[in-house]
Order: sequence, then structure tokens, then C-alpha cells
Amino acid sequence: MTAVLVVGGGGREHAISRCLARSARVDRILVAPGNAGTGQEERCENVAVGAGDVAGLVALAERESVDLVAVGPEAPLAAGLADALEAAGIPAFGPGAAGARLEASKAYCKAYLDALSIPTGASATFRDATPALAYLDQLPSVPVIKASGLAAGKGVVVAETRGEAAAAIRAMLVDGRFGEAGREVVVEERLRGVEVSVLAFCDGAGFAVMPAAQDHKRLLDGDAGPNTGGMGAFVPSPVATGELLARVGDRFIRPTLEALGEAGTPYRGVIYFGLMLTGAGPKVLEINCRLGDPETQAVLPLLETDLFEIMLACATGSLGGLTVEWSQSACTTVVMASAGYPTAAARPAPITGLDRAEAEGCVVFHAGTDRISGVTHATGGRVLAVTALGSTLEKATERAYAGVGAISFEGAQYRRDIGRRASAAVTGAPPLREMAGG
Repeated sequence: MTAVLVVGGGGREHAISRCLARSARVDRILVAPGNAGTGQEERCENVAVGAGDVAGLVALAERESVDLVAVGPEAPLAAGLADALEAAGIPAFGPGAAGARLEASKAYCKAYLDALSIPTGASATFRDATPALAYLDQLPSVPVIKASGLAAGKGVVVAETRGEAAAAIRAMLVDGRFGEAGREVVVEERLRGVEVSVLAFCDGAGFAVMPAAQDHKRLLDGDAGPNTGGMGAFVPSPVATGELLARVGDRFIRPTLEALGEAGTPYRGVIYFGLMLTGAGPKVLEINCRLGDPETQAVLPLLETDLFEIMLACATGSLGGLTVEWSQSACTTVVMASAGYPTAAARPAPITGLDRAEAEGCVVFHAGTDRISGVTHATGGRVLAVTALGSTLEKATERAYAGVGAISFEGAQYRRDIGRRASAAVTGAPPLREMAGG
């Protein structure tokens, strides 16, 4: 009996679990800790072990004789979960701590990119507010302020004025906003253009690029409001041509994987380049060490190859033996968040309309949900990712919003422009088949 352990409890992990459940090779899926959605998926069961409990997760994997551990969030990877699993002889889909440091420390990532001559915005790193503010004063334009450590996707302040940038620096380095994650701050040139997410499966040497997604990080329509963990995404991206993805593979992904391999820390799992397509070409905004959220909810529904086989191949260094294939359809996912997100918590609220959304042709991935007295409740943060496929992006988007319209919970907030500003024809998009390198 083949068993897989999925680590995490968000919408990404629900999407991973649902995709793994389609595999004829997988008999049992444990999700730690999971959510109300994963608990209702076929062959899935939630286990009350936190995603940050490295020792507890390794013990769970050993006790249940799991054949593969798929790690969703970045924090356990940065804490060395994949290394601990490897030491226990358990295949892990996710990089070791050395690879995860590219996300865990933005300062380290910037230095790494510069050392490899990979294009990125100019920046400087500070641990004290006084020199950071002096640096801000002499810059020709207003920069972006980033907490260097892990801040659950909320540690980036896209300031509009020098005053806002200065306030962000003081909040992190003086007032302790974001705690340890904000003790080191990156003051980075603000890049202008179109943002696109390029993710690739990696097995330590080779890689296979996924269809590129476009995420929407700001809370409000028109990219207004504070940064969030992501309010929605769509695939395919009209700007992600085959030429662009080939360039990213050759110029960005391959050198990064080669450098990690040469250092004796081969990278296995997913590597995620957040890019800005500027007038001077693509530049790196960030590198993430895992599947994105909500990009995963828009990408995995298009996967036609068995996800378990891909993950196991990545974990065991044999990805080259697989052809990774994708549907020609489009996919849109719209995040529904709780009242007060991303700055304040909300009290649990019952959710209605989930069945009606599914009747509209949607798949609803859960994140901040729980079953209370037999009823699914929103429990705060990003609550749901309402996802739909379509023959065109326009059709996928309209179907997703029909699903959103069917769902209700107190204080629900969501953007109304996910996918709607992109061309319905998605001209110039690459064939959604394997785009491999290495």
C-alpha cells in the first residue's frame, strides 16, 4: 500500500492532495495538519501534527511507513525537514535547508543572484535603521522595503512615497514588525513591468518548467492595497511566450541548480522564480523554494502526468525519465479571504454555498477552514480558492466568479479583476507540454 504524507494546511496543500488522489499508485494520503477540505477528499485523512514540527513529522512518516513526503510550506523546508527525512531514509519532495535559504533569507538570495550574474533589482541590506534611512534619502526613486526573513508573504512593502518607505524601515528595524523575519531588511529598487511566476520541477540536476502563472499579490482591484500572500492567479500567462520560458530556464534556473549541485546541496522539489518583465528584460523579484500559493491552485488542475510519479522522480533524481504533460485548457483561481485580512484576524464564520459553487463547475480549495459542530467555517486569513477550468481564460474566469458568487461567509473579501485584464485569446502563450532543461 503506497502512502504519501502532505505537509501543510493551506489551499496549496489541498490542491496537492487532490491531485495526488488522482494517482492510481497512491492508496493513502496523510495531510498534516490539513483543513476542512483535505479532510473530505478521497483517500485523504488529516493528522494533528503541525507543519513546523520537524521531529513529529519525521516520526509520523516512520510510524505510518510513508513512501514519499510532499512538503508544502517554506518554513519547515527552511527548518531542515527534507534533510531530516533524508537522514531517516524517507524520500522528500522539497529542497534541503541549503536550497530553502534562497527563500528564507532575501538578503542571501540577492547576494546569490548577484554572484551568478542573474538580473535582479539593485539593493542594499541593513540591520540598523539609521544607515537604512540614510541610504533611502540618497536613492533616485522610492524603493521596495522587504523583511529578509519568512513573513508568510506579507513582509514586502511596496511604498509609494519616501515617507512610507521610511515608516516601513522603522516598523521592521525599530518596532519589531515581523519579529525575527524583519531584523534584517532589504531596500530594493522598485521594478516596473508585468509580474509572472515561473515554477519548475527539479531533481537535483534536470528540471521541467510548468506553465507560467500570473499572481495578484495586492488585496484590492487594480493592484491597490497592502501586499498579501496572493489573492488569485491564472494560467496561461499571455506574456509567458515559449521564448521567454526558454530564456528563464537557460539563464535563471539552470545556473542556480548547477551552483547548488556544485556546492554539494542538490536541489530537489520545486523552484519558483518570481519575475518582473521589465523594459530591459526579465529580472528576479524573489526565489521561492516550493509550490506557490495560489499559483498551485491554478497550475495543478492542468497537470495530466501523475503527480506522485513526478514528485517521487524529483525526490530520487530521476525526473529525466518522465515526460511532464499539461492540459491545453486555461485555469483561474480566485481567493476569498476573511474580514480584516491581511492585518487582522476574524472570528469563525459558517460558510454556505460550497455545493452551489461546485455545481457551477468549480473546484473549491480550502485554506483557512475548519469543521465546527459539523459545519464548515471560515477561520481567518485566506479562506478558499475558487478554481475553474475553461477552453479560454475568459471562460475559466467567468466560471470561477460564478462559483465565488455562490459562496457566502461573514466579511468575505475578494478581488473582482483576477484574469479579467488579460487577453481572453492569450496570444503568444507557449504549448502547454513539457518545457524541460538540464
